[in-house]
Amino acid sequence: MTIKRLVAAMLLASASNSVLAEESFTVQDIQVEGLQRVALGAALNNLPFNVGDTINEFNLSRSIRTLYAAGHFDDIKVFRDGNTIIYRLRERPTINAIEFDGNKDIKEEQLLESLSGNHVEVGEPLDKTILKSIENGLTEFYHGVGKYQADVKIDVTYLPRNRVNLKIKFEEGDAASVRQINIVGNKLFSDEELLKNIESKQDLPWWRFMSSDRYQKQTLKGDIEKINSYYLDRGYLRFNIDSEQVSVSPDKTSVYVTLNVNEGEKYNIKSVKFVGDLIGQDEFITQVLPLKEGQLYNGALVTYTEESIAKLLARFGYANSKVRTIPQINDDTKEVDLTISVDPGKRVYVRRINMQGNSSTRDEVLRRELRQMEGAWLSNDALELSKQRIQRLPYIENVEFETIPVAGEDDLIDIGFKVKEQPSGSFNAGISYGNYMGLSFQIGVQQENFFGTGNSAGISLNTNKYQKSISATYTDPYFTLDGVSLGGQVFYSDTDYSSASSNLEAYNQRRYGFGANIGYPINEYNRLNFGANYVVNKINLRDDYDQLRHFRAVLKDELNPDAAFHFTNYELSAGWVRSTLNRGLFPTAGNYLGANIKVTTPNSDLAFFKTSFEGRNYIPLSNDHSWSFLSKIELGYGNGYGSKNGYDYTLPFTENFYGGGQNIRGFESRIIGPHAIFRYADTVPGLPGDNMSNGYPNSPNNDSYQVSQRSIGGNATAVVTLELITPTPFLSDDYRNSVRTSLFIDAGNVWDTEFDMARYADLKQIQYAQQSRQAQPLLIDYSDPSLFRATAGVSLQWISPMGPLTFSLAKILKKQEGDLQENFSFNIGTTF
Repeated sequence: MTIKRLVAAMLLASASNSVLAEESFTVQDIQVEGLQRVALGAALNNLPFNVGDTINEFNLSRSIRTLYAAGHFDDIKVFRDGNTIIYRLRERPTINAIEFDGNKDIKEEQLLESLSGNHVEVGEPLDKTILKSIENGLTEFYHGVGKYQADVKIDVTYLPRNRVNLKIKFEEGDAASVRQINIVGNKLFSDEELLKNIESKQDLPWWRFMSSDRYQKQTLKGDIEKINSYYLDRGYLRFNIDSEQVSVSPDKTSVYVTLNVNEGEKYNIKSVKFVGDLIGQDEFITQVLPLKEGQLYNGALVTYTEESIAKLLARFGYANSKVRTIPQINDDTKEVDLTISVDPGKRVYVRRINMQGNSSTRDEVLRRELRQMEGAWLSNDALELSKQRIQRLPYIENVEFETIPVAGEDDLIDIGFKVKEQPSGSFNAGISYGNYMGLSFQIGVQQENFFGTGNSAGISLNTNKYQKSISATYTDPYFTLDGVSLGGQVFYSDTDYSSASSNLEAYNQRRYGFGANIGYPINEYNRLNFGANYVVNKINLRDDYDQLRHFRAVLKDELNPDAAFHFTNYELSAGWVRSTLNRGLFPTAGNYLGANIKVTTPNSDLAFFKTSFEGRNYIPLSNDHSWSFLSKIELGYGNGYGSKNGYDYTLPFTENFYGGGQNIRGFESRIIGPHAIFRYADTVPGLPGDNMSNGYPNSPNNDSYQVSQRSIGGNATAVVTLELITPTPFLSDDYRNSVRTSLFIDAGNVWDTEFDMARYADLKQIQYAQQSRQAQPLLIDYSDPSLFRATAGVSLQWISPMGPLTFSLAKILKKQEGDLQENFSFNIGTTF
């Protein structure tokens, strides 16, 4: 077809177009050429006219702008052939791939997110006009973090079928260092005093390699605010930073910062008054108000006052309150009148609370921990407490919540809780290995969230080198709606401590029984627990060591002195727990206090009591809690009460405390504590013809003794742990709540308050075993609590699908006679 007349020519965004005649005409046909990806209908829909419409040059110009605005075309030309309009289009190429090269300071995920905001994505058309602005924006980002040598280029590679690949090349260069920070105009405070409070550091010496003097624009802005706050907190209400200059050295490796300040003078508070609605809490707010007439103006106190009032209003449902302080400054008297304006806004109510992420846990299990109720007004305190209580559950890894405004209602919101669950138990079937238990066979299930009910249930069968046991437990933490718990247990075990790996003196114990426990909540943080157990024991002593003389005396059968010991105890227990921990497993903030006492009733075969105390305090060292400091103390003491056959009851050796392994890492399990002492009577030869082939017993003062390599434990213990919890190297933040790395120091001791060192003062110690000729430990005073042990090391804990795992590597700092070290330990099922 012959083109009769050129209608229009124009330039728009790097495209040239033909100029059309100015007269009006009626469109008979519209033709579009050059379409590949864009459908014809989509292109025609963007035109401001149709066939049959009468148009002119203005309409054609407008159609070109409309087509460009659609974002699909790089070049647009329009021609007229009679009353037929012809558009010749060149589509924008489609982005086939995006590649990054050389970026270290910016992660690819961040780059892709930023490009997506500029509509630069794989599969989308490419607008080449924005590539330069992207380059400039990225370069400006690097300048903001002190990398003035950085350069960013975007290479476009054209492919068949109108496609392109984008490759963004980064040359980041080295960051400029802050060579000098000058403060001009300060007379009240020196440069050193002001600069020590800021984050930016200048011209650091080589030995401060742990610090950084890298320049960053955002850091400098924050430092300027800190200097400003420093003056405002000391009464200098008119302090001002008049100007700030940042100069870059010619080689772009150094930055010089100059701040010009005007310090002004101190101002005192003349009066404090309120305007607005204090929702009836005027008297309370006035009493707790930290701002007082006559005191020096303090900017931090003013901010604290505003936040405290807003927080108080939020407790009563006024979540959108506005609190601001209006100062009226008198420069003549150097005083300021403070007017605190309070606008509580509307009280906000909670319409609905939704739970997400709990695929295993029932909704009601989480909802019973809520302290923010549906239909009640919104309380920030109740909301935070609800989050904390849910997060303390051992089967919840993390909890977040958000408030969602209800459309069309300015006083209603919905709350969405999003939980992340974690393994809450383990199923054991097969073979496992632990350092002190050796090769073990287990089968059983322990579940802290039984079928999603929040109840704890377990049944297990275990066998290892020295123990066979079976037990079943069940606890319902919400036996009643107000949080009274009820649980029970049955158990049976047969233990043979003759294995050398147990580090205990040899005996065999068969034990079985059952019990029940009940718990009462006092408030949100305190709880009381009570329990009762019926326990039957049978013990065969294979080695009769000296410290068992009281135990033997009260249980010995005079008619059969070599028989096994049988005894039945009725045990009552009471405990108190206070917990403000932020999580059930791997907490990073808060504290835990727990005390427990167990005592046998007077009708039991043995009369004794046993007390224990544990305290843990977590202090977060970083805002994200990736660094935290743990201090822990464990105390224990037990003893008998009353007497029988002239012998005082003592704590049964089966109830003794032990050290080493899990509580004092770096020592073999259960090796710390008093060791067994075997006493041997001396003899004198008999007369010729006597039947006493072994001679006659000599005086007890001539006895000898030997100290065993095995521990028998003690009736008192004290262990202190200091632990620095650190981020786990090379591990994604997604697993931070299930893996924990820490540096620790353990120190403690286990001793026997009933041990009498003088009993062996005049006796001779046998230092070598008669058969093996191995050296035996020397006797030390097992009643001395100051004979502590200390270790330091690193620990890795992992809540794995098969249960909690602990790996520890420790070095002994202080040990005592008879202790055996274990530098590396591995345990399954450790309690965190």
